[in-house]
Amino acid sequence: MSKGAVSPEFGGFGHGRSFALIVVLFILLIIVGCAFVC
Repeated sequence: MSKGAVSPEFGGFGHGRSFALIVVLFILLIIVGCAFVC
């Protein structure tokens, strides 16, 4: 899990922090969606 492999994809934006934020929001979205479906 090297940040160097993630940063270039976002142009070095946020140095990986933005990617982590997107992942967290995506996981929360799945949890909320499953809560409504289940």
